[in-house]
Amino acid sequence: MSMQITFATEATPGQVNEDFVVAGADWAVVLDGATPRADVDGGCVHGPAWLVRRLGGRLAQFLAEGTGEPLEEMLAEAIKTTADRHSGSCDLSNPDSPSAAVAMLRTTGQALDWLVLADSPVVLDLDGTVRAVVDDRVAHLPSYTVEAVRAARNSLGGFWVASTRPEAAYEAMTGSAATARVKRAALFSDGAARLVERFGVTDWKGLLDLLDRLGPVRLIERTRAAERAETDDERAGRRGKKHDDATAVAVSPDAAAGQRAYGQRRVTGGVALLPAEQGAEDGAQKPDRDGDQAGVLQREDMEVNAGGEQ
Repeated sequence: MSMQITFATEATPGQVNEDFVVAGADWAVVLDGATPRADVDGGCVHGPAWLVRRLGGRLAQFLAEGTGEPLEEMLAEAIKTTADRHSGSCDLSNPDSPSAAVAMLRTTGQALDWLVLADSPVVLDLDGTVRAVVDDRVAHLPSYTVEAVRAARNSLGGFWVASTRPEAAYEAMTGSAATARVKRAALFSDGAARLVERFGVTDWKGLLDLLDRLGPVRLIERTRAAERAETDDERAGRRGKKHDDATAVAVSPDAAAGQRAYGQRRVTGGVALLPAEQGAEDGAQKPDRDGDQAGVLQREDMEVNAGGEQ
């Protein structure tokens, strides 16, 4: 399947972008580095921005080669080779080493494959039904103290991220669908999925519709507006930061993508391998809140590890 891929990535205002996005003609990858707490020593002289760029570069190389290797195998090898690059300078046994969430899409022949590790979702429109592939294990920890999160990270019964342990790749949510079923798809870092997950102003179908109508740049602008509008009382009842790095990737078969018109991409910390769509005026509409609710494919709804399918 020939695809059109358009994306935007934007840092938290005033900060370094710890998201990374890279795409080719038939694949796309989003990595979301976990911002470390200032009072936690990760045993590494590098940070999450360094990690996501190295992982993303390795994954781009593997995907561009077009070998058809399972996505989790590629991710495991990328984690291993990246760890090797700083094993001499950093303590890779430290459980607080830099880490990242990963979302991947790829077409191979007649199939669209996906992988989700940690909290960067993939959203799919299959035969007109929208489903979100969501790895929400980190959202269900019994405690969020430094010690509790450290013990749960890359541990059975906890949550898994791309860091220093290649075996984490095999804990990802993976799946495949016939390309003929795919009407559109998207990848998000959790910072670009906040309209659903943090603010609750739309569902996954609504988010995908917004991405279709506005494009990635304006979707992120909508997210920033919601962050600015959040009150102190609302923020006190929610976990996480006021602002976050945000990355959104729109994926469409060429025939569908040709019917769109939206603004240029913005890249601050990502790598573009495809031309951006050139846009017309903002055709924003209110999200359809009365239509079918988008389904969510969480861990318990899917087979996980190599070859797991919806």
